[in-house]
Amino acid sequence: MPTTALITNDAVVLGLLSATLGGIFWTTQSSHSFWKKFYRYVPALLLCYFLPAVYNTLGIIDGDASALYGISSRYLLPTTLVLLTLSIDFPAIARLGPKAIVLFLTGTLGIVLGGPLVLWIWSWISPDTVDGDVWRGMATLAGSWIGGSANQTAMKEVFNVETNLFGMMLAVDVIVANIWMAFLLYLAGRADEIDQRSGADRSAILALREKMERFEAEHARIPKLPDYMFILGVGFGATGLSHWVATPLAAYFQGAVWAERLSLASEFFWIVVIATTIGMLLSTTRARELEGVGASKIGTLLLYVLIASIGMHMDLRAIFTNPGLFGVGATWILFHGGLMMLVARLIRAPVFYFAVGSQANIGAAASAPVVASAFHPSLAPVGVLLAVLGYALGTYAAWVCAQMMRVVAGQ
Repeated sequence: MPTTALITNDAVVLGLLSATLGGIFWTTQSSHSFWKKFYRYVPALLLCYFLPAVYNTLGIIDGDASALYGISSRYLLPTTLVLLTLSIDFPAIARLGPKAIVLFLTGTLGIVLGGPLVLWIWSWISPDTVDGDVWRGMATLAGSWIGGSANQTAMKEVFNVETNLFGMMLAVDVIVANIWMAFLLYLAGRADEIDQRSGADRSAILALREKMERFEAEHARIPKLPDYMFILGVGFGATGLSHWVATPLAAYFQGAVWAERLSLASEFFWIVVIATTIGMLLSTTRARELEGVGASKIGTLLLYVLIASIGMHMDLRAIFTNPGLFGVGATWILFHGGLMMLVARLIRAPVFYFAVGSQANIGAAASAPVVASAFHPSLAPVGVLLAVLGYALGTYAAWVCAQMMRVVAGQ
């Protein structure tokens, strides 16, 4: 179908998206009071998605006529998953102590079980709100709230989520998750008082603070060209291997109804699962040291290009077609938080473990360090460690959650 967009050349579109991303991140670093106040309320991630959506809505570009998203999702997304899971340090996570891991996994469980439960509740409260393929959109929210944007995008592709529905879910994600983070930061300011009242033992946190300070000092170094080339070699090499293995695997399950129902016949499903698995395996080798020269930063850079290419498919006028979804998201995150609070009280865990464990699920690596550093700057890497674990679990756990929601939705 011919397009009426002002810009139809993908090279120009890519340039526009890149310039937009550059402008957003340049202003986030600005010392001007306007930008500081602006980004206090408007997350940069939201702009990276919605500004391309504005271009599409105004007819400046046409996302449906562009090949950029297909390239980004097939090549950049698997590479992103590899580079973000590459830095998993299982021994370091184990040293956080059982309470930290228990609360983090409780948060994950709260999202996995909360999805089908909330879908069932809202089917009674407002059936029209969760009718049809809404469960597919909720699957992307599960990917984001367990792992991150990469896992969210993976769920979008695996469950073939319609672009406008995905846009509404992204709006729910950003607004509800940021309100929740504000609550966690409030708790951080009252952590001492709350821990004293609950009788929580904070000695492990103090010891951990010292360990993380030593870890940062030992591994950080200035990257050189060979480091960047090796990072790209690992990331895109794993992506190529994922494609190579995924094609025959998907073909093997073609025609089996049960396999197609579980996404096993989807080539993209196998691509993201294999890429995530490769990243986890590489994290047990010396390849994990690439994090010291910015492997996750390059992965995040690729991720933002992907986010912009997703945004250019969205028509902003569709956001308000189903405002009840914000109620669905709020109910879901309250179930997640309530379950974590119950477990935290039972095991007398410090507020730090509750707050960081929750944000590592809900906000991923972009904001978990922010919540962790609200307790102490040297604890920021703890948020990263747990968030990276969320990246590894996100694809698998969100898929399980989606399958349960599929049953609740009767599809």
